Amino acid sequence: MEGTASAALEGLRRPDLLQKRSHVNGTWLSKPETLAVVDPATGEELAQVAACEMADVDDAVFFARTAFLRWRDKLPSERGAYLRMWATGMRENAEDLAVIMTAEQGKPIAEARGEISYAASFLDWFAAEGERAYGETIPSHLPGSRLTVQMQPIGVTVAITPWNFPSAMITRKAGAALAAGCTMIVKPAPETPLSALALARLAEEAGIPAGVFQVITGEAPPLAKRLLEHNDVRAFSFTGSTEVGRILLEQSARTVKKASLELGGNAPFILFNDAPMEAAVAGCMAAKFATSGQDCLAANRIYVQLRVYDRFVEDFAQATRKLKVGHGLELGIDIGPMTRSSVAEKCRQQISEALSAGARMVAGAKDNPLGGNFVMPTVLADVTDDMRVAKEETFGPVAAILPFDNEEEVLARANNSEMGLAAYIYTRDLNRAMRLTDRLEYGMVAVNTSKFTGAPIPFGGWKQSGLGREGSRHGLAEYLEPKYTCVGNLAA
Repeated sequence: MEGTASAALEGLRRPDLLQKRSHVNGTWLSKPETLAVVDPATGEELAQVAACEMADVDDAVFFARTAFLRWRDKLPSERGAYLRMWATGMRENAEDLAVIMTAEQGKPIAEARGEISYAASFLDWFAAEGERAYGETIPSHLPGSRLTVQMQPIGVTVAITPWNFPSAMITRKAGAALAAGCTMIVKPAPETPLSALALARLAEEAGIPAGVFQVITGEAPPLAKRLLEHNDVRAFSFTGSTEVGRILLEQSARTVKKASLELGGNAPFILFNDAPMEAAVAGCMAAKFATSGQDCLAANRIYVQLRVYDRFVEDFAQATRKLKVGHGLELGIDIGPMTRSSVAEKCRQQISEALSAGARMVAGAKDNPLGGNFVMPTVLADVTDDMRVAKEETFGPVAAILPFDNEEEVLARANNSEMGLAAYIYTRDLNRAMRLTDRLEYGMVAVNTSKFTGAPIPFGGWKQSGLGREGSRHGLAEYLEPKYTCVGNLAA
Protein backbone atom coordinates (compact mmCIF):
# COMPACT_ATOMS: atom_id res chain seq x y z
CA MET A 1 0.00 0.00 0.00
CA GLU A 2 2.99 2.30 0.57
CA GLY A 3 3.19 4.92 -2.17
CA THR A 4 -0.33 4.32 -3.44
CA ALA A 5 -1.57 7.86 -2.87
CA SER A 6 1.59 9.64 -4.03
CA ALA A 7 1.67 7.54 -7.20
CA ALA A 8 -1.96 8.42 -7.86
CA LEU A 9 -1.20 12.11 -7.44
CA GLU A 10 1.73 11.84 -9.83
CA GLY A 11 -0.68 10.39 -12.39
CA LEU A 12 -3.18 13.25 -12.34
CA ARG A 13 -4.37 14.31 -15.79
CA ARG A 14 -4.04 17.93 -14.66
CA PRO A 15 -0.89 18.22 -12.50
CA ASP A 16 -1.62 21.93 -12.03
CA LEU A 17 -4.60 21.01 -9.83
CA LEU A 18 -2.16 19.76 -7.20
CA GLN A 19 -1.35 23.16 -5.75
CA LYS A 20 0.77 23.61 -2.63
CA ARG A 21 0.68 27.40 -2.37
CA SER A 22 -2.00 29.63 -0.91
CA HIS A 23 -4.18 31.63 -3.28
CA VAL A 24 -4.45 35.33 -2.42
CA ASN A 25 -5.73 37.98 -4.83
CA GLY A 26 -5.09 35.80 -7.86
CA THR A 27 -1.49 35.08 -6.82
CA TRP A 28 -0.09 31.74 -5.69
CA LEU A 29 1.98 32.35 -2.56
CA SER A 30 4.87 30.20 -1.38
CA LYS A 31 5.87 30.53 2.27
CA PRO A 32 9.07 29.61 4.12
CA GLU A 33 7.05 27.67 6.68
CA THR A 34 5.02 24.71 5.44
CA LEU A 35 2.50 22.19 6.69
CA ALA A 36 2.69 18.48 5.87
CA VAL A 37 -0.25 16.74 4.21
CA VAL A 38 -0.29 12.98 4.75
CA ASP A 39 -2.16 9.95 3.49
CA PRO A 40 -4.23 8.92 6.54
CA ALA A 41 -4.17 5.29 5.42
CA THR A 42 -0.39 4.95 5.48
CA GLY A 43 1.07 8.07 7.09
CA GLU A 44 2.98 8.76 3.88
CA GLU A 45 3.75 12.44 3.31
CA LEU A 46 2.03 13.68 0.16
CA ALA A 47 2.90 17.37 0.09
CA GLN A 48 4.12 20.39 1.99
CA VAL A 49 1.70 23.31 1.67
CA ALA A 50 2.26 26.95 2.51
CA ALA A 51 1.70 27.94 6.14
CA CYS A 52 0.32 31.46 5.97
CA GLU A 53 1.25 34.19 8.42
CA MET A 54 -0.83 36.93 10.01
CA ALA A 55 0.24 39.40 7.34
CA ASP A 56 -1.19 37.08 4.70
CA VAL A 57 -4.54 37.11 6.49
CA ASP A 58 -4.55 40.89 6.56
CA ASP A 59 -3.67 41.02 2.88
CA ALA A 60 -6.42 38.56 1.99
CA VAL A 61 -9.02 40.62 3.86
CA PHE A 62 -7.84 43.83 2.19
CA PHE A 63 -8.05 42.28 -1.27
CA ALA A 64 -11.43 40.71 -0.48
CA ARG A 65 -12.78 44.10 0.59
CA THR A 66 -11.42 45.77 -2.54
CA ALA A 67 -12.85 43.05 -4.80
CA PHE A 68 -16.21 43.20 -3.01
CA LEU A 69 -16.78 46.79 -4.12
CA ARG A 70 -16.70 45.59 -7.74
CA TRP A 71 -18.22 42.12 -7.35
CA ARG A 72 -21.38 43.35 -5.62
CA ASP A 73 -22.14 45.63 -8.58
CA LYS A 74 -22.20 42.80 -11.10
CA LEU A 75 -25.61 41.59 -12.20
CA PRO A 76 -26.77 38.42 -10.43
CA SER A 77 -26.82 36.71 -13.82
CA GLU A 78 -23.17 37.66 -14.35
CA ARG A 79 -22.15 36.24 -10.98
CA GLY A 80 -24.16 33.13 -11.77
CA ALA A 81 -22.32 32.65 -15.05
CA TYR A 82 -19.00 32.53 -13.21
CA LEU A 83 -20.38 29.94 -10.78
CA ARG A 84 -21.66 27.76 -13.63
CA MET A 85 -18.27 27.88 -15.32
CA TRP A 86 -16.65 26.88 -12.03
CA ALA A 87 -19.05 23.94 -11.72
CA THR A 88 -18.30 22.89 -15.29
CA GLY A 89 -14.60 22.90 -14.51
CA MET A 90 -15.21 20.68 -11.51
CA ARG A 91 -17.13 18.15 -13.58
CA GLU A 92 -14.56 18.15 -16.36
CA ASN A 93 -11.83 17.41 -13.81
CA ALA A 94 -13.88 15.25 -11.47
CA GLU A 95 -11.54 12.26 -11.48
CA ASP A 96 -8.48 14.31 -10.58
CA LEU A 97 -10.40 16.10 -7.83
CA ALA A 98 -11.62 12.77 -6.45
CA VAL A 99 -8.11 11.30 -6.40
CA ILE A 100 -6.77 14.36 -4.57
CA MET A 101 -9.58 14.08 -2.03
CA THR A 102 -9.10 10.38 -1.35
CA ALA A 103 -5.34 10.78 -1.08
CA GLU A 104 -5.52 13.40 1.67
CA GLN A 105 -8.85 12.54 3.35
CA GLY A 106 -9.01 8.76 2.96
CA LYS A 107 -12.61 8.23 1.86
CA PRO A 108 -13.27 5.52 -0.76
CA ILE A 109 -12.78 6.82 -4.28
CA ALA A 110 -16.40 6.12 -5.22
CA GLU A 111 -17.55 8.39 -2.39
CA ALA A 112 -15.03 11.04 -3.43
CA ARG A 113 -16.44 11.03 -6.96
CA GLY A 114 -19.91 11.41 -5.51
CA GLU A 115 -18.79 14.34 -3.39
CA ILE A 116 -17.39 16.19 -6.41
CA SER A 117 -20.73 15.88 -8.18
CA TYR A 118 -22.53 16.97 -5.01
CA ALA A 119 -20.15 19.92 -4.58
CA ALA A 120 -20.63 21.15 -8.14
CA SER A 121 -24.41 21.03 -7.71
CA PHE A 122 -24.25 23.82 -5.11
CA LEU A 123 -22.54 26.15 -7.58
CA ASP A 124 -25.19 25.50 -10.22
CA TRP A 125 -28.05 25.88 -7.77
CA PHE A 126 -26.86 29.13 -6.23
CA ALA A 127 -26.04 30.50 -9.68
CA ALA A 128 -29.78 30.49 -10.30
CA GLU A 129 -30.91 31.31 -6.76
CA GLY A 130 -28.83 34.49 -6.74
CA GLU A 131 -31.27 35.92 -9.27
CA ARG A 132 -34.12 35.34 -6.82
CA ALA A 133 -32.86 37.40 -3.88
CA TYR A 134 -36.14 39.25 -3.88
CA GLY A 135 -36.98 42.28 -1.80
CA GLU A 136 -40.47 43.47 -0.92
CA THR A 137 -42.79 46.43 -1.06
CA ILE A 138 -44.64 47.13 2.20
CA PRO A 139 -48.11 48.68 2.29
CA SER A 140 -47.37 52.07 3.81
CA HIS A 141 -48.61 53.19 7.21
CA LEU A 142 -47.48 56.75 6.35
CA PRO A 143 -49.39 59.04 3.97
CA GLY A 144 -47.54 59.81 0.75
CA SER A 145 -44.79 57.27 1.37
CA ARG A 146 -43.36 54.25 -0.43
CA LEU A 147 -41.74 51.55 1.74
CA THR A 148 -39.37 49.01 0.24
CA VAL A 149 -36.91 46.36 1.41
CA GLN A 150 -34.01 45.23 -0.72
CA MET A 151 -31.51 42.47 0.03
CA GLN A 152 -27.87 43.47 -0.24
CA PRO A 153 -24.63 41.46 0.16
CA ILE A 154 -23.14 41.63 3.63
CA GLY A 155 -19.52 42.07 2.50
CA VAL A 156 -16.32 40.10 3.11
CA THR A 157 -17.02 36.61 4.43
CA VAL A 158 -14.94 33.74 5.78
CA ALA A 159 -15.44 29.99 5.50
CA ILE A 160 -13.67 27.67 7.93
CA THR A 161 -14.18 24.23 6.47
CA PRO A 162 -13.80 20.64 7.75
CA TRP A 163 -11.81 17.67 6.58
CA ASN A 164 -14.66 15.17 6.17
CA PHE A 165 -16.19 16.88 3.10
CA PRO A 166 -13.27 18.99 1.86
CA SER A 167 -14.88 20.09 -1.42
CA ALA A 168 -18.63 20.15 -0.81
CA MET A 169 -18.39 22.23 2.36
CA ILE A 170 -16.48 24.86 0.41
CA THR A 171 -18.88 25.12 -2.52
CA ARG A 172 -21.96 25.03 -0.27
CA LYS A 173 -20.64 28.15 1.44
CA ALA A 174 -18.87 29.87 -1.45
CA GLY A 175 -21.70 29.25 -3.90
CA ALA A 176 -24.12 31.11 -1.65
CA ALA A 177 -21.69 33.88 -0.75
CA LEU A 178 -20.56 34.64 -4.28
CA ALA A 179 -24.10 34.42 -5.69
CA ALA A 180 -25.22 36.95 -3.07
CA GLY A 181 -22.49 39.37 -4.14
CA CYS A 182 -20.06 38.72 -1.29
CA THR A 183 -16.40 37.79 -1.45
CA MET A 184 -15.04 34.83 0.52
CA ILE A 185 -11.80 33.75 2.15
CA VAL A 186 -11.57 30.01 2.78
CA LYS A 187 -9.49 28.53 5.58
CA PRO A 188 -9.56 24.77 4.93
CA ALA A 189 -8.80 22.12 7.53
CA PRO A 190 -5.04 21.52 7.77
CA GLU A 191 -5.61 17.82 6.98
CA THR A 192 -7.21 18.53 3.58
CA PRO A 193 -5.88 21.73 2.00
CA LEU A 194 -5.17 20.17 -1.40
CA SER A 195 -8.86 19.87 -2.29
CA ALA A 196 -9.43 23.53 -1.44
CA LEU A 197 -6.45 24.68 -3.49
CA ALA A 198 -7.60 22.62 -6.47
CA LEU A 199 -10.96 24.39 -6.28
CA ALA A 200 -9.15 27.73 -6.19
CA ARG A 201 -7.29 26.79 -9.36
CA LEU A 202 -10.58 25.98 -11.10
CA ALA A 203 -12.21 29.17 -9.81
CA GLU A 204 -9.31 31.10 -11.30
CA GLU A 205 -9.73 29.20 -14.56
CA ALA A 206 -13.45 30.05 -14.56
CA GLY A 207 -12.51 33.72 -14.58
CA ILE A 208 -13.68 34.57 -11.07
CA PRO A 209 -11.95 37.91 -10.41
CA ALA A 210 -8.94 38.16 -8.12
CA GLY A 211 -9.86 38.67 -4.48
CA VAL A 212 -13.37 37.25 -4.82
CA PHE A 213 -12.43 33.69 -3.79
CA GLN A 214 -9.21 33.19 -1.84
CA VAL A 215 -7.71 30.23 0.04
CA ILE A 216 -5.23 30.59 2.89
CA THR A 217 -3.61 27.47 4.32
CA GLY A 218 -1.84 26.70 7.57
CA GLU A 219 -2.59 25.94 11.18
CA ALA A 220 -6.24 26.66 11.90
CA PRO A 221 -6.37 28.32 15.37
CA PRO A 222 -4.17 31.39 14.79
CA LEU A 223 -5.40 32.04 11.25
CA ALA A 224 -9.06 31.65 12.19
CA LYS A 225 -8.66 33.92 15.20
CA ARG A 226 -7.09 36.66 13.09
CA LEU A 227 -9.84 36.40 10.48
CA LEU A 228 -12.66 36.49 13.02
CA GLU A 229 -11.25 39.47 14.88
CA HIS A 230 -10.83 41.52 11.70
CA ASN A 231 -13.17 44.51 11.41
CA ASP A 232 -13.64 44.15 7.66
CA VAL A 233 -14.92 40.56 7.88
CA ARG A 234 -18.68 40.80 8.27
CA ALA A 235 -19.79 37.16 8.40
CA PHE A 236 -18.35 33.70 8.78
CA SER A 237 -19.46 30.14 8.23
CA PHE A 238 -17.96 27.20 10.09
CA THR A 239 -18.52 23.46 9.84
CA GLY A 240 -16.97 21.40 12.61
CA SER A 241 -17.29 20.46 16.25
CA THR A 242 -19.52 22.27 18.73
CA GLU A 243 -16.50 22.81 20.97
CA VAL A 244 -14.62 24.73 18.28
CA GLY A 245 -17.80 26.52 17.21
CA ARG A 246 -18.12 28.03 20.69
CA ILE A 247 -14.55 29.31 20.52
CA LEU A 248 -15.12 30.91 17.11
CA LEU A 249 -18.30 32.59 18.32
CA GLU A 250 -16.38 34.12 21.20
CA GLN A 251 -13.61 35.32 18.90
CA SER A 252 -16.09 36.97 16.54
CA ALA A 253 -18.23 38.54 19.26
CA ARG A 254 -16.23 41.76 19.65
CA THR A 255 -16.93 42.77 16.05
CA VAL A 256 -20.49 41.33 16.11
CA LYS A 257 -20.16 39.16 13.03
CA LYS A 258 -23.01 37.24 11.49
CA ALA A 259 -22.39 33.55 12.17
CA SER A 260 -23.48 30.40 10.36
CA LEU A 261 -22.49 27.28 12.28
CA GLU A 262 -22.97 23.65 11.28
CA LEU A 263 -21.76 21.77 14.35
CA GLY A 264 -21.90 18.34 15.92
CA GLY A 265 -24.66 15.77 15.74
CA ASN A 266 -25.82 12.76 17.70
CA ALA A 267 -28.49 11.49 15.33
CA PRO A 268 -31.14 9.07 16.59
CA PHE A 269 -32.27 6.39 14.14
CA ILE A 270 -35.68 5.15 15.32
CA LEU A 271 -36.98 1.85 13.95
CA PHE A 272 -40.50 0.69 14.88
CA ASN A 273 -41.93 -2.81 14.83
CA ASP A 274 -43.85 -2.13 11.62
CA ALA A 275 -40.87 -0.79 9.68
CA PRO A 276 -39.99 -2.45 6.36
CA MET A 277 -37.01 -4.42 7.68
CA GLU A 278 -34.96 -4.79 4.52
CA ALA A 279 -35.27 -1.09 3.69
CA ALA A 280 -34.55 -0.14 7.30
CA VAL A 281 -31.33 -2.18 7.39
CA ALA A 282 -30.17 -0.70 4.09
CA GLY A 283 -31.08 2.81 5.22
CA CYS A 284 -29.29 2.39 8.52
CA MET A 285 -26.18 1.03 6.81
CA ALA A 286 -26.05 4.16 4.64
CA ALA A 287 -26.81 6.49 7.55
CA LYS A 288 -24.14 4.90 9.75
CA PHE A 289 -21.26 3.99 7.48
CA ALA A 290 -21.17 6.64 4.73
CA THR A 291 -17.88 8.57 4.83
CA SER A 292 -16.64 5.73 7.08
CA GLY A 293 -18.93 7.11 9.78
CA GLN A 294 -17.15 10.50 9.75
CA ASP A 295 -20.32 12.46 9.08
CA CYS A 296 -22.33 14.77 11.33
CA LEU A 297 -25.49 13.13 9.93
CA ALA A 298 -24.35 9.63 10.91
CA ALA A 299 -26.84 7.52 12.85
CA ASN A 300 -25.23 7.57 16.28
CA ARG A 301 -27.99 6.02 18.40
CA ILE A 302 -29.96 3.26 16.69
CA TYR A 303 -33.19 2.74 18.64
CA VAL A 304 -35.03 -0.47 17.73
CA GLN A 305 -38.44 -1.49 19.09
CA LEU A 306 -38.39 -4.66 21.16
CA ARG A 307 -40.41 -7.03 18.95
CA VAL A 308 -38.00 -6.67 16.00
CA TYR A 309 -34.86 -5.93 18.01
CA ASP A 310 -33.16 -9.33 17.73
CA ARG A 311 -33.93 -9.65 14.03
CA PHE A 312 -32.58 -6.19 13.25
CA VAL A 313 -29.41 -6.77 15.26
CA GLU A 314 -28.77 -10.00 13.37
CA ASP A 315 -29.51 -8.57 9.91
CA PHE A 316 -27.59 -5.35 10.52
CA ALA A 317 -24.57 -7.19 11.91
CA GLN A 318 -24.58 -9.54 8.93
CA ALA A 319 -24.61 -6.60 6.50
CA THR A 320 -21.83 -4.88 8.44
CA ARG A 321 -19.57 -7.93 8.25
CA LYS A 322 -19.67 -7.65 4.44
CA LEU A 323 -18.12 -4.18 4.40
CA LYS A 324 -14.62 -4.07 2.92
CA VAL A 325 -12.02 -2.01 4.75
CA GLY A 326 -8.87 -0.64 3.13
CA HIS A 327 -7.13 2.17 1.31
CA GLY A 328 -9.66 4.44 -0.34
CA LEU A 329 -7.92 4.23 -3.72
CA GLU A 330 -8.39 0.45 -3.88
CA LEU A 331 -11.41 -0.82 -5.79
CA GLY A 332 -14.46 -2.00 -3.87
CA ILE A 333 -13.56 -0.38 -0.55
CA ASP A 334 -16.48 0.61 1.70
CA ILE A 335 -14.60 1.90 4.77
CA GLY A 336 -11.41 3.92 4.57
CA PRO A 337 -9.14 5.15 7.35
CA MET A 338 -10.12 7.74 9.90
CA THR A 339 -8.69 11.03 8.69
CA ARG A 340 -7.39 11.86 12.15
CA SER A 341 -5.67 9.40 14.47
CA SER A 342 -7.57 10.98 17.38
CA VAL A 343 -10.86 9.89 15.80
CA ALA A 344 -9.65 6.30 15.52
CA GLU A 345 -8.53 6.35 19.15
CA LYS A 346 -11.88 7.74 20.30
CA CYS A 347 -13.68 4.92 18.48
CA ARG A 348 -11.51 2.32 20.18
CA GLN A 349 -12.11 3.89 23.57
CA GLN A 350 -15.87 3.99 23.08
CA ILE A 351 -15.93 0.35 22.02
CA SER A 352 -13.83 -0.74 25.01
CA GLU A 353 -15.88 1.25 27.51
CA ALA A 354 -19.18 -0.02 26.09
CA LEU A 355 -18.07 -3.65 26.26
CA SER A 356 -16.90 -3.17 29.84
CA ALA A 357 -20.31 -1.70 30.70
CA GLY A 358 -22.26 -4.65 29.29
CA ALA A 359 -22.70 -4.04 25.56
CA ARG A 360 -22.24 -6.95 23.14
CA MET A 361 -20.03 -6.80 20.04
CA VAL A 362 -21.99 -8.57 17.30
CA ALA A 363 -19.80 -7.39 14.41
CA GLY A 364 -16.26 -6.09 14.36
CA ALA A 365 -12.98 -7.12 15.95
CA LYS A 366 -11.16 -6.12 19.10
CA ASP A 367 -7.84 -6.42 17.29
CA ASN A 368 -7.64 -4.41 14.07
CA PRO A 369 -5.44 -6.21 11.52
CA LEU A 370 -4.85 -3.01 9.52
CA GLY A 371 -3.76 -0.90 12.49
CA GLY A 372 -3.03 2.80 12.22
CA ASN A 373 -6.03 4.99 11.53
CA PHE A 374 -8.27 2.11 10.52
CA VAL A 375 -11.27 1.11 12.61
CA MET A 376 -13.14 -2.07 11.75
CA PRO A 377 -16.87 -1.46 11.25
CA THR A 378 -18.34 -2.45 14.58
CA VAL A 379 -21.87 -3.16 15.82
CA LEU A 380 -22.58 -2.96 19.54
CA ALA A 381 -25.89 -4.35 20.80
CA ASP A 382 -27.57 -3.79 24.17
CA VAL A 383 -26.12 -0.29 24.48
CA THR A 384 -27.63 1.99 27.12
CA ASP A 385 -28.13 5.75 26.98
CA ASP A 386 -25.55 6.42 29.68
CA MET A 387 -22.69 4.82 27.71
CA ARG A 388 -20.25 7.20 26.07
CA VAL A 389 -20.88 5.63 22.66
CA ALA A 390 -24.49 6.84 22.91
CA LYS A 391 -23.95 10.14 24.71
CA GLU A 392 -21.18 11.44 22.45
CA GLU A 393 -20.91 11.74 18.69
CA THR A 394 -18.67 8.84 17.64
CA PHE A 395 -17.66 10.10 14.18
CA GLY A 396 -16.52 6.68 13.09
CA PRO A 397 -17.80 3.26 11.93
CA VAL A 398 -19.19 2.17 15.30
CA ALA A 399 -22.92 1.43 15.46
CA ALA A 400 -24.66 1.53 18.84
CA ILE A 401 -28.02 -0.30 19.00
CA LEU A 402 -30.44 0.38 21.86
CA PRO A 403 -33.82 -1.31 22.49
CA PHE A 404 -37.00 0.65 23.26
CA ASP A 405 -40.58 -0.20 24.17
CA ASN A 406 -42.95 2.55 23.00
CA GLU A 407 -43.24 5.83 21.11
CA GLU A 408 -43.30 8.20 24.08
CA GLU A 409 -40.26 6.54 25.61
CA VAL A 410 -38.14 6.69 22.47
CA LEU A 411 -39.16 10.29 21.77
CA ALA A 412 -37.94 11.37 25.20
CA ARG A 413 -34.69 9.44 24.83
CA ALA A 414 -34.04 10.74 21.32
CA ASN A 415 -34.56 14.34 22.44
CA ASN A 416 -32.33 13.90 25.50
CA SER A 417 -29.28 15.38 23.80
CA GLU A 418 -27.72 18.82 23.59
CA MET A 419 -27.42 18.19 19.84
CA GLY A 420 -30.24 18.58 17.36
CA LEU A 421 -29.00 18.17 13.80
CA ALA A 422 -30.74 15.19 12.16
CA ALA A 423 -33.03 12.30 13.09
CA TYR A 424 -34.27 9.24 11.20
CA ILE A 425 -37.60 7.41 11.53
CA TYR A 426 -38.58 4.08 9.97
CA THR A 427 -42.25 3.10 10.23
CA ARG A 428 -45.19 2.27 7.95
CA ASP A 429 -47.51 4.37 10.15
CA LEU A 430 -47.63 7.81 8.55
CA ASN A 431 -49.58 9.29 11.47
CA ARG A 432 -46.86 8.18 13.87
CA ALA A 433 -44.17 9.54 11.57
CA MET A 434 -45.86 12.95 11.46
CA ARG A 435 -46.31 13.03 15.24
CA LEU A 436 -42.65 12.31 15.78
CA THR A 437 -41.54 14.74 13.10
CA ASP A 438 -43.42 17.50 14.91
CA ARG A 439 -41.96 16.64 18.30
CA LEU A 440 -38.38 15.67 17.54
CA GLU A 441 -36.03 18.53 18.48
CA TYR A 442 -33.95 18.32 15.33
CA GLY A 443 -33.44 20.61 12.37
CA MET A 444 -33.83 17.79 9.83
CA VAL A 445 -35.92 14.62 9.98
CA ALA A 446 -35.81 11.81 7.42
CA VAL A 447 -38.74 9.36 7.28
CA ASN A 448 -38.15 5.94 5.68
CA THR A 449 -35.02 7.17 3.91
CA SER A 450 -31.43 8.04 4.66
CA LYS A 451 -30.95 10.19 1.56
CA PHE A 452 -32.24 13.71 2.06
CA THR A 453 -29.46 16.25 1.53
CA GLY A 454 -28.97 18.45 -1.51
CA ALA A 455 -28.64 22.02 -2.70
CA PRO A 456 -32.36 22.94 -2.41
CA ILE A 457 -32.77 21.92 1.24
CA PRO A 458 -32.07 24.05 4.35
CA PHE A 459 -29.26 22.13 6.05
CA GLY A 460 -28.79 22.90 9.72
CA GLY A 461 -29.62 21.98 13.29
CA TRP A 462 -31.26 23.04 16.52
CA LYS A 463 -29.77 23.47 19.97
CA GLN A 464 -25.99 23.11 20.08
CA SER A 465 -25.83 21.68 16.57
CA GLY A 466 -25.55 25.15 15.10
CA LEU A 467 -26.92 28.45 13.89
CA GLY A 468 -28.39 29.36 10.52
CA ARG A 469 -28.80 27.20 7.43
CA GLU A 470 -26.79 26.17 4.39
CA GLY A 471 -28.19 25.32 0.99
CA SER A 472 -31.63 26.51 -0.17
CA ARG A 473 -32.84 30.11 -0.21
CA HIS A 474 -32.16 30.18 3.53
CA GLY A 475 -28.48 29.54 2.84
CA LEU A 476 -28.37 32.48 0.43
CA ALA A 477 -29.97 34.69 3.09
CA GLU A 478 -26.99 34.04 5.41
CA TYR A 479 -24.97 36.34 3.14
CA LEU A 480 -27.59 39.06 2.64
CA GLU A 481 -28.70 42.00 4.76
CA PRO A 482 -32.15 43.62 4.41
CA LYS A 483 -32.16 47.35 3.75
CA TYR A 484 -35.40 49.23 4.39
CA THR A 485 -36.04 52.47 2.48
CA CYS A 486 -38.83 54.98 3.07
CA VAL A 487 -39.48 57.55 0.35
CA GLY A 488 -41.77 60.23 1.78
CA ASN A 489 -43.72 63.30 0.68
CA LEU A 490 -44.77 61.75 -2.61
CA ALA A 491 -47.32 63.75 -4.57
CA ALA A 492 -50.82 62.33 -4.58
